[in-house]
Amino acid sequence: MQARRPVTGKIQCMRKFTQPIWLSSLLFFSFVSTNDANEKIDFAKSIAPIFEKHCVSCHSSGNRKGDISLTTSGDLEENEYVIDGDPDGSYLIELVTSQNGEPPEMPKKGERLHEDEVAVLRRWVLEGAEWPDSVVVKEKPRAGDDWWSLQSIAVKSETSIDDLIEQRLRTAGLSLSPPAPRKALIHRAYYDLIGLPPTPEEVRAFVEDPNPLAFEVVVDRLLDSPHYGERWGRHWLDVIRFGESIGYERNVIVDNLWPFRDYVIRSINQDKSFHQFIREHLAGDVIGPGDPDVAIGSAFLVAGPYDDVGNQDAAQAAQIRANTLDEMIRATSEAFLGLTIGCARCHDHKFDPITQQDYYGLYATFAGIRHGEQTLATPEEIVARERTLKPLLDQKQAVDQNLIDHREARLARAKSRLDELEAQWTRPPVDRTGTEERFPPVEAKFVRLTCEAQDVKPATDTGFGIDEFQVWSVGTSPGLQAVASKNVALAMNGGQASGKARPNEDFPEAYSAQLAIDGKRGARFIAADNKLTIELAEPTMIDRVVFSNVQSKQDNNGWRFAFVADYRIEVSGDGQNWQEVANGRDRQPVNRESHLNYRLLKMDLTIEDQLEQSRLENELREVKVKVGQVPNLPSVWMGKRVADDAKGPFHVFLGGNPQKRGEEVVPASLQVLSNDKTADEKGNRYRLQPDTQEDQRRLALADWLVDVDNPLTLRVLANRVWQYHFGTGIVDTPSDFGYMGSKPSHPELLDFLAVKLRDNDWRLKDLHRLIMNSRVYQQSSRHRTEAAQIDASTRLLWRFPPRRLSAEEIRDTILQVSGKLDAERGGPGFRLYHYMQDNVCTYVPLDQHGPETYRRAVYHQNARASVVDLMTDFDQPDCTFSSPKRAETTTPLQALTMLNHSFTMDMANAFANRLRRDAGDSPKAQLQRAFQLCFSREPAEDEIAPCLQIVENYGLPAMCRILLNTSELIYVR
Repeated sequence: MQARRPVTGKIQCMRKFTQPIWLSSLLFFSFVSTNDANEKIDFAKSIAPIFEKHCVSCHSSGNRKGDISLTTSGDLEENEYVIDGDPDGSYLIELVTSQNGEPPEMPKKGERLHEDEVAVLRRWVLEGAEWPDSVVVKEKPRAGDDWWSLQSIAVKSETSIDDLIEQRLRTAGLSLSPPAPRKALIHRAYYDLIGLPPTPEEVRAFVEDPNPLAFEVVVDRLLDSPHYGERWGRHWLDVIRFGESIGYERNVIVDNLWPFRDYVIRSINQDKSFHQFIREHLAGDVIGPGDPDVAIGSAFLVAGPYDDVGNQDAAQAAQIRANTLDEMIRATSEAFLGLTIGCARCHDHKFDPITQQDYYGLYATFAGIRHGEQTLATPEEIVARERTLKPLLDQKQAVDQNLIDHREARLARAKSRLDELEAQWTRPPVDRTGTEERFPPVEAKFVRLTCEAQDVKPATDTGFGIDEFQVWSVGTSPGLQAVASKNVALAMNGGQASGKARPNEDFPEAYSAQLAIDGKRGARFIAADNKLTIELAEPTMIDRVVFSNVQSKQDNNGWRFAFVADYRIEVSGDGQNWQEVANGRDRQPVNRESHLNYRLLKMDLTIEDQLEQSRLENELREVKVKVGQVPNLPSVWMGKRVADDAKGPFHVFLGGNPQKRGEEVVPASLQVLSNDKTADEKGNRYRLQPDTQEDQRRLALADWLVDVDNPLTLRVLANRVWQYHFGTGIVDTPSDFGYMGSKPSHPELLDFLAVKLRDNDWRLKDLHRLIMNSRVYQQSSRHRTEAAQIDASTRLLWRFPPRRLSAEEIRDTILQVSGKLDAERGGPGFRLYHYMQDNVCTYVPLDQHGPETYRRAVYHQNARASVVDLMTDFDQPDCTFSSPKRAETTTPLQALTMLNHSFTMDMANAFANRLRRDAGDSPKAQLQRAFQLCFSREPAEDEIAPCLQIVENYGLPAMCRILLNTSELIYVR
């Protein structure tokens, strides 16, 4: 074997993590002790640990820095960095050895090889550099298959939530707090389950109820409320990154994804088994192809952002496609498994036992999914609509054919004169890079271009683009004092352009007529009608115009826009009376199809032709109206299934690069969760043949995720439920149960909840009852100084953790207290922003929120990367990403928005009107009612006098505004 140096330069190696010195020494002594001086070096025991420790983090089959891998014996032969028996001639040894007092070139970062490690490498090369084919060197992840979250769920069934919490408290020298007052408890339950405050009457009834099971009755009633699905549906929509725009640079709104939001709310209200719910998210279209209520679930796959800009470069297009599937893989793995599988896209996971093969097995599973919309209806609805449409479509087809026949007859007649007509077309066709018209000198104050046909759709005279329109003054004749001709249309020469431009609300001047005379190339006027008019600074003798759409043949951007094909040039002295000075009717057609036919159809148009054409067009118009009156079937953004995309073969992408393909993979589940240790007789695994149909791949994944022997899905779901009740999960990184996530504060409790969830058919309502009827949940939230000194963050739950309301809860509460909350549920969402679309989209927060926006915030049409004042200020997350755990910040902007936004002002006035209706004209009665509605209590004696003084001095709306801005209103205790 001949050693070679790298063609592209030295190996680029970077170590992100280094081992402690004591561990390095331990590893060294472990491998040198395995080989006696008289024994041949054992690669697996002595060499593989060196490569594993120093090399393969950068030089592996999945991450070939410098195009070098040290994973298999084949990689070593391919690299040719070793000469068998000659360590001095082997480049591998040179790289790790100090040269002339300089440090070794490798590794670039991290701990250098110990001199004894280098010595062992030299001896190995000297002995022939034997590397058994069976030995594969991989960097070991920090967590192995013995990681806690990967183990089977096991718990004693006779325990309880309270027992498990109290055991942990006792070990820390703590105990539960006393029970919470009933007013606080019902307030807590209402916000937990429905995200709205109780009415004063509901609070009074609960406080006065002598039934010891009164709280259980309240919980059951709230779980039966349709508001329950709205509250807990919002939690789930956060987790699965539900957003109603596509994100990226264009960020176009998606107006038909709301049925998926309604499906989530409906499913949670129905207490649908989460086992089934998850299966529908991944394969609803497979499970219920004729049932829209089931099929819509698979819209989950395309509910995230995606890049629709497109790219003509094949390599870039492949990269964009890989990014799209990566987003689906991450959303799925983090939502259901609590694993960051996306980290294995470029190399084996550094921390968790997840390989690149695992990642690309999921890549192959999702490969047939593309973003887009499809019809969602029952077979009966489809058949009924087709039955209604068929006679109308048949009639339309007949009229269309009559129009075609009439057109072809006219064309045939006109083509008999083609030679004669072509003889009249003496000039070349228009030239996008510059079309010139010369004419006898004429004085003009106004010059107008009128489009009679554009080149892309000749029957249309609008939509053309002009990047420059030049009007040239008459120069002096030879022999006279020279006066040069100049472009008097230029804005810098006093020209003014006008013309109806393509609208762009976000950038009103984006396609302005003034762009046609700015003297710059690139930006252009895009016409919304058929005229462009130039007003000159003063009446001028002119004899030439030049107009263009692109600067050169290579200006690809401009070719996207239409250009004039037939036109006329007119001049005027007053802008009212016009004189034609040039036209393009004697130019050749821009093409031999559409433009030529357009011209021919205008020739010899007889009265009979006109009448027949008019009759047929009217008939077609009438039948189109009838077709349009047939209701469309629902079209929903739930993705498209493309069989060709799923054909494969699929490969590992080396370094995550689609252009560098490694070993072939098939659709398969994670190896670490699919071995014999966790598999049952059915096989807790899936590994499919390469030709398995796309839909069966997703179904296999769905069934594997919810298999009872998969320990992650149940744990992750149980932890999410606990988190939304107590503010923090038992694992406080709810979408990362791996090495970089947190370990559970109460592991036995987590497994206990997972088992309860499993035994109750994966239904959440029973788990809510179990949690909320515990003493842990019902304890007081009062601060205890001595307990806080031991557990300041209340992680051990020695009290109920107070929390601030979410952005949606704050807005919904203000609406309800003010008596303005609209009970309408479902359907298309409302917007708290003004949406503007051109090539890219802009979202501007509304200053005024009208009554059409007074619905629950879950029905807001949340767009990615949009800012919505009150909502964003109170930490509503950007739905570009999953938000398994919301931030809770306190900023001055929150107070400024709550005090001064027109929404708060409007609600303060509405609240004041409600108090007048509810409590009459008595300020004290109004004040008492206000406290009951806002805080579920009566005002204290020391609160009444100052509040009455505010009402007297500033009016009732001012007092209402103050109450809507109190901390007590937006905190649950």
